[in-house]
Amino acid sequence: MSDRKTPLVIVATPNICWLNSAVKYPTRAPEIIEETVRCREAGASILHTHAEGQWSEVINGVRAKCDIVVQSGMSSIPLQERIELFEERSDMVSIIANHHAEAFTQVTCDVLHPLKELEEYSVACRKYGVKPEWEIWHPGSIWNLNRLIDKGLLDPPYITTFFLGWPGGTWSPPTVQEYLYRKSLMPKDCVITVSIMCKEQMDILVAAITHGDNVRVGTEDWPYLQNGKVAQTWELVKEIGDISRSLGRDVATPAIARELCGLPQKKSAAGKAPANKAS
Repeated sequence: MSDRKTPLVIVATPNICWLNSAVKYPTRAPEIIEETVRCREAGASILHTHAEGQWSEVINGVRAKCDIVVQSGMSSIPLQERIELFEERSDMVSIIANHHAEAFTQVTCDVLHPLKELEEYSVACRKYGVKPEWEIWHPGSIWNLNRLIDKGLLDPPYITTFFLGWPGGTWSPPTVQEYLYRKSLMPKDCVITVSIMCKEQMDILVAAITHGDNVRVGTEDWPYLQNGKVAQTWELVKEIGDISRSLGRDVATPAIARELCGLPQKKSAAGKAPANKAS
């Protein structure tokens, strides 16, 4: 499904910076909603949020303010503790397609996610009409994804995110070669986004843009602009959007992102879907 003529989907991550605890980010629901609106105005079409303890307020508050797609994160938390995300009908729920093994500045994360759990997630997504977003960390993640597809538990398009350069036991080299190799292993009908947590970020994001895939940026991933300045997520969104346009690729609106991801269009106040135009 990669095509550089297709507008770029930008996923915004205005969340905790795992590498630098001094980086500020919105924590209270009103702050998260306000930053989300800024990200939407800057060109983001999907919000990846960590709204622990205030999921309902954030999901519904964001929907009341703008048309951005809501993707609920924190995939390390067990399914049974994330039922609220499904009940609130989050547009997407992030699910890691392998075990967690991450090592950050102030916290480590080692959590097993057996295939049975991934199957249960798939069933829950269908039951509640929520789209799973599969976190792809290495080729084993792709094996699991194929297994779920072969079992008939998933419906295309398959929403996926590559993670490169994230520290810990699931680390992979942050190189264009690694991105292209992993891309070559993916099943058909995948929508691919890339997330990079290191200084090599821009090389890979540009490769994703030119190869027709999508990007994820924000304080959670890598909080620095190209001039080295620490920035808020909306500023990072604006920068990558400007870069994409300079490379000849338009930036997707939420309506376009919904079409690409197989999501229903959000209804406007008049009961009509918003216009499907690139920003």
